[in-house]
Amino acid sequence: MSPIEEVILNKKTDINPIWIMRQAGRYLPEFRAIRKANPDFIKLCLDEKLSTEITLQPLKRFDLDAAIIFSDILMLPYGLNQRVEFKKGVGPILGELDLESILKLSENDFVQKVKPVYELINSVKNSEITKNKSTIGFVGAPWTLLVYMINQESPKLGLKKNFFENKNLIDKTLVVVEKFLKIHIKCQIESGAQIIQIFDSWAGLLNENDLQNYIYKPTLNLVQYVKSLNIPVICFPRNIKNYKNYCNIVNPSVICIDYNTDPKEILKDIKIPVQGGMDPKILLTDKENLKKEARKYLDIFFDHPYIFNLGHGILPETDPQMMDYLVKMVKDY
Repeated sequence: MSPIEEVILNKKTDINPIWIMRQAGRYLPEFRAIRKANPDFIKLCLDEKLSTEITLQPLKRFDLDAAIIFSDILMLPYGLNQRVEFKKGVGPILGELDLESILKLSENDFVQKVKPVYELINSVKNSEITKNKSTIGFVGAPWTLLVYMINQESPKLGLKKNFFENKNLIDKTLVVVEKFLKIHIKCQIESGAQIIQIFDSWAGLLNENDLQNYIYKPTLNLVQYVKSLNIPVICFPRNIKNYKNYCNIVNPSVICIDYNTDPKEILKDIKIPVQGGMDPKILLTDKENLKKEARKYLDIFFDHPYIFNLGHGILPETDPQMMDYLVKMVKDY
């Protein structure tokens, strides 16, 4: 059993496993070299050989406890034949949502379209490098995928004014998204994923009275589904206002917290294992400050099952040597 699974399943508190969101990626020169030669991001995700190499790159450098697959939450709309492209400096741009054609899509059509993702997981799981480490698969949460599919771009500047106008479109899209997310999760697990993380990047956009319909209910359905397959599930509802309510209702195996969250409040309110928390910007400072901030989380969660991670993805301008220092420090704590 890997250290991460020991923490999740056996509630171990005497070990400090570590992995980092976006660890396979843009802060590593070896990743940037591959990315430069492969400007089409979706094609890169679907190149089993290259995506396997990218997934394993950080594990060759650092003593991390998990490989998180190099993929994207938008593989779901892509698999549903919605156009997805990534524009430099802008982010993801999606085509029109044609719900009628999506409703006609078979499970097999979807699986064939994103099959390289499952082949990548299989390659990673069977690599010598991932021995005694966890292989983590992931999906976007229903709400976050709904946002991208209807908004058609990142809602960094807010949702489109008419976003909630077509209630029928929203309800039908949520049903379709949930159906295909379960298929996507099942295929990842069958290919070797030992843990699933659910990213709800835009959970913070909603008011309290909308959480039940858009976050709690659909995410709970997914969490129960993953657990029914005997696999632990980590949920990351970024910028959710009330982690206690979220955990009580959704009940993931692990809750991943963002960097705006007070870890002491989490310790007081949350009984399940906790992951993450530290601001990725700390890695852009100096070693002394990094040590102080990382130790803060390790000290607070000293007697609580805890997986060290950041409160969001590692930043592109991070020096890999700072990452190396962080991993060694957490391991030596």
